[in-house]
This record gives sequence, C-alpha cells and structure tokens, in this order.
Amino acid sequence: MNNHIQEAYPVKGRVILHIDMNAFYCSVHEAVEPEIYKGKPTAVAGSVELRKGIIVTCSYPARALGIKTGMLVSQAMKLCPDLLLIKPDFDLYRQFSRRFMKIAYSYSPLVQAMSIDECYVDITGSKQFGTPLDIAGQIQQRIRTELQLPCSIGVAPNKLLAKMASDMKKPNGISVLRKRDVQRLLWDKPCAYLYGIGNKTAEKLKRLNIHTLGQLAKASDTLLQEQFGIMGAVLKRSANGEDDSPVDPEQEQSKSIGHTTTLPANLTERADIFRVFLNLADQVGRRLRRQKLMAHTVQITIRDPDMKTITRAAKLNVPTENMDDIYHMACKLFDDHWKEGMPIRLLGITLQNLSDKQETAVQLDLFDYQKQPGREKLNRALDALRDKFGEHAVLTAGMLGDDPSSLIRNHKERGTSLQMDHMKERRLEED
Repeated sequence: MNNHIQEAYPVKGRVILHIDMNAFYCSVHEAVEPEIYKGKPTAVAGSVELRKGIIVTCSYPARALGIKTGMLVSQAMKLCPDLLLIKPDFDLYRQFSRRFMKIAYSYSPLVQAMSIDECYVDITGSKQFGTPLDIAGQIQQRIRTELQLPCSIGVAPNKLLAKMASDMKKPNGISVLRKRDVQRLLWDKPCAYLYGIGNKTAEKLKRLNIHTLGQLAKASDTLLQEQFGIMGAVLKRSANGEDDSPVDPEQEQSKSIGHTTTLPANLTERADIFRVFLNLADQVGRRLRRQKLMAHTVQITIRDPDMKTITRAAKLNVPTENMDDIYHMACKLFDDHWKEGMPIRLLGITLQNLSDKQETAVQLDLFDYQKQPGREKLNRALDALRDKFGEHAVLTAGMLGDDPSSLIRNHKERGTSLQMDHMKERRLEED
C-alpha cells in the first residue's frame, strides 16, 4: 500500500462516512420512470386522496419553487400547478434501500442503517480501497450509475461530524469535516444547527444565555449538569465535535419497533384517533411477534398541523407481545397528555426496551395467568392466517376506516417504519 493512502488515515482515530440519499422517494421514482419524472417538480404525498394530504418529500426542482416537506398538497399546487403528485410505494423504496446499503457494505462490514435512506459506514479498516475520499467518491459514483440515484456523503472522524458534513452539500456533495474545522465552521452557528439539539433544548440554552455552539463548547460544566443532568456533558462534547459512539451494524435491530402514519385531514374526535391507534397497535404487535420479541415500554408520537411533535412513553407492568396491551397503553398516554379537541396530523406507536421472548421472564398477573396461554394460541392462529392469506385476512370492526392507518397492512403503500425490518430480512437471507 502506498504512503499516500496510508497517510490519509489517522494513526489512532476512525474514519466514518455518512451516506444520505437526496430526495430519496422522488429520486427512486425518477430512476424507475425517468421519461415521466426526470428534472420535473415532483412530490410524494402520503394520502390516499393525494390532493387532500401533505407533502412527504419533494424533488429539488419542486424545492426551488418553495415547496417543502409537511406542506399541504393544496398549498403546494398553488405554488406549482404543474407539480406531479406521486402515490408512495414503500416496497419500491425498500428495494432501493437494500441496494444502496449493499453497495456501502461492499466497502466495509460496519454499516449502520439509520433509516430507509441513510447509513453510517466505518471505513477505518478499508484502506485497500483507497483514501477516504476515494472510497466516498466510488460509493457515490456506484450509487449514481447502478441505481441512478443522487446522494451526499460526509467524511469525518466520528458519526456526529459525518452527519453534519453530509448536510453541507446537497445534492451530490462530498464534504470533509475534521475535528480541527469545528471551531471555524460550527462555533458561530446557533445551537439548534447541531444534529441532536432540538428546538426545545436550544430554547432552554438561550434562556441560559448560550446562543451559539461556541458558547456551548465553553459553557460551565456545573451549569450544564444542573440544567440537563448527564446530557449536559454530552451537549458540551458535541459542540466540541466529540462523539465516541461506534458504528454498530446491529443497532437498528431490537432497539425499537414503531410505525407512524400521516393523516389526510386533521383528526379531533377521540373515536377516530383511537381507531388509528388500534391499527398501529395491531401492526407493531405483529412485527414484534414475528421477531420473537417482547416490549417493556410503549411510546406514542403526536404531531399537530403546525408540525409540533410530542412523544410520551410509559413502562408496562408486564412485558407484552399483545395488541390489546399496546393499544390500551397508547390510549392511556393519549388521554393523559393531549388536550381533547386539539387537531392532530400524525400519530405513531413505538415499542421500546425490547427483549428476546425466550429470555424474558414474564411476571404474569395473578388473575391473568390463566388467559396467557390462550392469548398466545390465538395470536399464533391469527398470525398464521395472515401469513397465508394476507394482512387483511383478519380484521376487527374497530380497525375499519378510510384513513391511512388502515393502509399500513399494505407493504407497498405503508409509511416508513422506525424499525428497519427490511434490513433484518436482508441479514436473514445472507445467513
């Protein structure tokens, strides 16, 4: 190996890539049908009746006209009457996701999928393929030529800076962000600019007279600990560009199983909202059982029409794999944390603190233990029916409706899962 390549890698540190697919859903449709979509303003809209829904994502020509993710389709059509609306096809997106991850995987076994359209790659041990910039260029070129998709890649000594770097040039950019660049490039930016700092945390920092990342990087350890607990030290380290978290190929497995659905119109009625929760609980429960896991915690996600999002979670008394336990906890969380009558645009359920079913000591409720084998038998029977005849084979009356939560049994049209099931399937195929 020549010295030029050897010198491009740190003696002790790591080299991490963050690959971020640009306008992924729209780009996939353009790759499949360029004669219809290439270079046009396009948008994927999440509703069955596209014109009543919201924009899930849009192409760069559409963005140039002021169209944004989360915008109502009706608003977008006023800005661009020629906007091409596309029905989501998540089966297709998952196929392309597997393919771009496979390209990344050919350069390093350390690939961590973060979502359907982004991943981290640790290339510290990949010197045989060239310098870090050579590898980033090869991956970007292969994704472009083999899949006809654009992507941006960040090159950095850790995951945090790699993620920040991939956002610097879009579309089709490759950016390097070194530790020594942090002060010059990031310290004058507002705190919310840093990946991982949300608006709520940024507002709290402002109240402490910490407005920029430079101020956060130099802030008092005591003050930060008083205000943020153990997260205070993490915030300060992040502002200094420090992040030791490994690229973990297993990260996306067994951490959470979740599903969110965007609603075609604002929901305010409790009965409508609970029907959506029932559909979500049904599907996340099914996925939980498929992976032979038990959930200890249920989290709900609620987003209002102004895109303000809250998440609330609670620990279950007993770990579960059952839809009704998940559903009742979701409804309880909703009643406890959302003001009745306030409009809702998106709902989600995420199961957290998952454990292997065989290893989970289920402390059965004294009055419930007799029902437990019966519930398990029923779950197995219903799952078998659905495996054979499709997801719509067995539905309860409470699940029926015309909102997108009823669509989540359709793998082609259902939304992005928080758990990357398709990556697990890929691994099982390889094993």
